[in-house]
Amino acid sequence: MTKSLNLKSINKLAIPALISGISEPILSLTDAAIVGNVNLNPTETLAAVGIVTTFMSMLIWVFGQTRSAISSIVSQYVGANNIQAIKTLPAQAILIISLLSFLIIGITYPLSEFIFKLYNASGVILQYCVDYYEIRVFGFPFTLFTIAVFGTFRGLQNTYYPMLIAIIGSLLNIVLDIAFVYGVSNYIPAMHIQGAAYASVIAQLIMAICSAYLLLTKTSISLVVSLPFNSEIKRFLIMIGNLIVRTLALNTALYFATSFATAYGKEYIAAYTIGINLWFLGAFIIDGYASAGNILSGKLLGAKDYKSLIALSNKLIKYGIFIGFLVAIIGGIFYYPIGRIFTQDTAVLGKFYSVFWLILAMQPLCALAFIFDGMYKGLGKMKDLRNLLLLSTILIFIPTLYILDALNFKLYAIFIAFTLWIIARGFPLIIKFRKEFLHRSQNT
Repeated sequence: MTKSLNLKSINKLAIPALISGISEPILSLTDAAIVGNVNLNPTETLAAVGIVTTFMSMLIWVFGQTRSAISSIVSQYVGANNIQAIKTLPAQAILIISLLSFLIIGITYPLSEFIFKLYNASGVILQYCVDYYEIRVFGFPFTLFTIAVFGTFRGLQNTYYPMLIAIIGSLLNIVLDIAFVYGVSNYIPAMHIQGAAYASVIAQLIMAICSAYLLLTKTSISLVVSLPFNSEIKRFLIMIGNLIVRTLALNTALYFATSFATAYGKEYIAAYTIGINLWFLGAFIIDGYASAGNILSGKLLGAKDYKSLIALSNKLIKYGIFIGFLVAIIGGIFYYPIGRIFTQDTAVLGKFYSVFWLILAMQPLCALAFIFDGMYKGLGKMKDLRNLLLLSTILIFIPTLYILDALNFKLYAIFIAFTLWIIARGFPLIIKFRKEFLHRSQNT
């Protein structure tokens, strides 16, 4: 197996996973780029998209952990050459996560104004947040359905179909964003920020339909829920529980960051919106190799091929760091044009440019953290990820943010805190992984 873990075989999984993985941040970046250039209140509109995107990302990351759990279990059974045993699991998992998504809509929709006040939104920004969220939240079930199907494909060692679905959704969202936000003369009225929300919901619906079609026609996995529950449903739910706690810790950091940026003023939250969405994009680009690690590590663990598992980790470290530096270099070359894509407000651009270099410098560190995060998900070690995120957020991110905020660092406080947080997330995973699996590989 070790010989087959070359760059070509890893890229066959990583590059399609990279493209499919960036679909959600592209939806948010497209919304930000389009609404940031409207004629009416562009800065307030961009700020509102940033706040809602942070909250929506939290919901998606918390409840979208289905993908990692399904991928982990399915890939391990693929490695053990026993896929028949878990054919009923994906449909059951999708049903559970779909029911949760409707519950979330029922709870958050009537509380939307209260929720965004917690992010320090007020006045026009608060109203825009409510307008945007009360439409976009209805795409939530479609997003979670698509994520769960992606997890099934990944477990089956297939990242090609998720890539196709993501491309369709992203291109459709761009076209609809332009048409709905600015309007089409004599055909579609300009809908401002609400148009961006409608565009996202329609794109998410089409992606869900494509996901269902390809799963049913290209695999032997059924979407019909059958009883009794699969024997792996308990492990699936435990994984989901640990990942939800982990992701709540992650989003606690994002909440504090967004709340502080909003409190600094509209130019700061607008600049933060651009910066954090670009950071998400960089993270998801690197996540292509993390996804390859997720997919292959589960399969290798199922096959008990520990030597190949160590070889995989070594290769992914090299590839990930290379991608991280490449993202940073490209960002540096297009440093100023990138900012002007999102806004022409010189005050916002000044705040953004002052911290963009720090976001770029984080990328190689992000590579290490995200790759081993992905591998641990593939191995099913969700408890380790939960504990590390809790400690990193409570002991590193929040204290750093408060200390640097007291020193009036503002956006620097936020992104320095994120940098230290990433370091605290990545290096302990590397150390623990090598300690455990180097020993196993030497005894097989």
